[in-house]
Amino acid sequence: MDDIMAFETVALDDENSALVIIDQTKLPGEIKMLHLKTQKEIRDAIYLLQVRGAPAIGVAAGYGIYLAAKALDTEDYQTFLEGFRTAKEYLNSARPTAVNLSWALNRMEQVVLDNADSSIAQLKKLLHDQCEAIKAEDVAMCRAIGEYGLSLIKDGDGILTHCNAGQLATSRYGTALAPIHLGREKGMNFRVYTDETRPLLQGARLSAFEMAADGVDTTVICDNMASQVMKNGWVNAVFVGCDRVAANGDACNKIGTSGVAILARYYGIPFYVLGPTSTIDMSIQSGDEIVIEQRPAHEVTEMWYARRMAPEGVKVYNPAFDVTDHELITGIITEEGIAYPPYSESLKAIFERKNEKMHK
Repeated sequence: MDDIMAFETVALDDENSALVIIDQTKLPGEIKMLHLKTQKEIRDAIYLLQVRGAPAIGVAAGYGIYLAAKALDTEDYQTFLEGFRTAKEYLNSARPTAVNLSWALNRMEQVVLDNADSSIAQLKKLLHDQCEAIKAEDVAMCRAIGEYGLSLIKDGDGILTHCNAGQLATSRYGTALAPIHLGREKGMNFRVYTDETRPLLQGARLSAFEMAADGVDTTVICDNMASQVMKNGWVNAVFVGCDRVAANGDACNKIGTSGVAILARYYGIPFYVLGPTSTIDMSIQSGDEIVIEQRPAHEVTEMWYARRMAPEGVKVYNPAFDVTDHELITGIITEEGIAYPPYSESLKAIFERKNEKMHK
């Protein structure tokens, strides 16, 4: 088996003006690197899930908008800003739910707005430095998340995860799987149960792939087997990622996550959401305000089948995400620490600590 851990999920080839990603739609059968040069290629890669996972999408967006800015042939600031914003809106339209996409693009735009007196060449250099900083911060954040998560489990524990929030969803380590990867670095062993995660099968194709590559005892289960696995006493904790978290702690993640949380509550298993503070959207009060992306019907009816599985003409409901109520979440693990209920207070405190550190 190829060691997927040796490949960079998202990278910049500045010399050739390309965004370099692993095509995750080909995994685990083939490790294929894509070199994306046009804005359409980059947007399509985000929409088609060739690059996926909230942090990785944010890094890809930073690199993508830098490449768009780099290609703008003008010395006029206003013309440059207009071109930048056109590219920003185009990339931002790829996926509406994951907040890291808009977060990274807004952060890059702020560089342009804060340096209006700079030359266009200087602006492009500043944008380059900013997108590389986004990636470097992502690696550091994931490691910190991993350390906090690792403090909650012990050697030999059974962990159930849903979807893929590992290295393939970030620059390195991952979020939900970061404690496992860090534990492996320290010589620890875990049993990890990866829900297959219908309909796109990220658990079976991606989480199981990188867990096995890191030497982790890995078992793939169909999504509807989680209850039985929990009832068997095999699961000590549930670790999942997140695409957006509201101020009250409601967490939006891959479809099926809320069902896992309900089962964990029934069986008395702690349920943790792991993600960087960039996925926490304090501007929305609850998960009711999160726009849920609707995916194409063919992902359910025919994507993984030699022949169409469902009858022609049947209706398909295919939301990409669901929202787990904050009352079902034991803790939210960030790079700034672990938030516990009431989240309206603990998440606010985490951002206050983060702001204090930034201004020291």
